[in-house]
Amino acid sequence: MHWIPHVNVGFRGLERIEDQTTMLTLETSRLVLRPWQDRDRAPFAVINTDEQVRRYYYPSVLTAMETDEMIDEINEQLAREPFGFLAIERKSDGALIGGGGLSRPGPEVPGNFPLEIGWILGRDYWRQGYATEVSHRWLEFAWRNLEAECVIGYTSSINVPSRCAMEKIGMRRVEDGDFDDTTVPVGNALRPHVLYRIDNPMR
Repeated sequence: MHWIPHVNVGFRGLERIEDQTTMLTLETSRLVLRPWQDRDRAPFAVINTDEQVRRYYYPSVLTAMETDEMIDEINEQLAREPFGFLAIERKSDGALIGGGGLSRPGPEVPGNFPLEIGWILGRDYWRQGYATEVSHRWLEFAWRNLEAECVIGYTSSINVPSRCAMEKIGMRRVEDGDFDDTTVPVGNALRPHVLYRIDNPMR
């Protein structure tokens, strides 16, 4: 799944943080989805250096500096817009398990879609239903708060786990929607992509 933030509309569920910027916080039964904090940098860097976690990402593993730059960019976007890619914290022990959220699709994605959904979880937190839980919360937010017409997801054609995860939350593959991700080099196995979509059931 792509997950880096690339509609300015009203929304609820706000929190006032230390720098006095209003940013979004959401919750599920087991998780808190919140803006990134300095204490998240080290554990998120560990996630981004795991070759298994980033098997279907390009580029693959990231340095700690690249992760820091990513967190800064994400929080800058969260300060400007009513959605973004939030840190995922487990309520039971405060562990950072990864990140997930909504962003604008990049120019490499065909069509004129308003929002994409994405996530990344540390390997210790796989197969526990967290990706599904986070995704359902974000979709609820997209429908009720952003009044989005639809949300898309996309990933490399060979990324079967993420394709199954998207189907599990009700997304369906877009007919004739396959495309080459131009941010990935020609000839790389991760370049061919598939596009998934889910429509707002409240419309």
